[in-house]
Amino acid sequence: MKKVVLITGASSGLGLATALYLHEQGFHVFGTSRNPSRYSDPLPFPLLQLEITDSNSITNCVTEVLKETDRLDVLVNNAGVGITGPMEEISGDAVAANFATNCFGPLQMAQAVIPQMRQQKDGLIINVTSIAGIMGLPFRGVYSASKSALSIMTESLRMEVKSFGIEVCTLAPGDYATDIASRRYHAPVVENSPYQKIYQASLDTMDEHVEEGNPPQEIAIAIANIIEKGNPKVHYQVGPFMQKLSKTLKSILPSRIFEKLIMNHYKL
Repeated sequence: MKKVVLITGASSGLGLATALYLHEQGFHVFGTSRNPSRYSDPLPFPLLQLEITDSNSITNCVTEVLKETDRLDVLVNNAGVGITGPMEEISGDAVAANFATNCFGPLQMAQAVIPQMRQQKDGLIINVTSIAGIMGLPFRGVYSASKSALSIMTESLRMEVKSFGIEVCTLAPGDYATDIASRRYHAPVVENSPYQKIYQASLDTMDEHVEEGNPPQEIAIAIANIIEKGNPKVHYQVGPFMQKLSKTLKSILPSRIFEKLIMNHYKL
């Protein structure tokens, strides 16, 4: 029997690459998008409407999958959005909106699928976090925090549902060559702000890293391997070697030295 996989945020970037790859590997794939009607090019899998910050939309999406398949084996919580800005200047509304998409929405998706997975006595939830969530990064503090919060929630959820036959893990990507930069929320570069020059320079550096990133198919292959292997670890990281190494460096280096490395990287 084909495993049924629901992938949020599958209309572009890492989500689309993953959906296409899993479809090619024989999985029964459903993708989601806020506005499926915007995408006129045919896809080999259904693209369902989902607003991940809306509980009714989440319920309708999961119900639609179960109506067609009567089961749901894998949820890939991929939908997310970037955000940048100086911590002093970024608005509270922007912070709340980012957490709603990157943290609270994935939790609600998990809550929506767990009853079906518990009934099946089998299921897998993969929460896509970020290597950026392992540490605070300059001008990316909100993004790092929302992904870090999702990672910690995953650790708790994993222990709570294990006895039901449900596995939960995270996959933390580094920088990949996608269109995420064009969809990232940027707090405006404020003229005469004390952060004006260094913030703009950091934005340019971030975009360069995305453009030079690895192909998103690496993420798709990693997700397929997690699904096929079974009994997943709690956390996985995928990305350039130096980005993956940052977790180890943070754990072994004195905090001031690690901070200096990060600041040098961002030319601060």
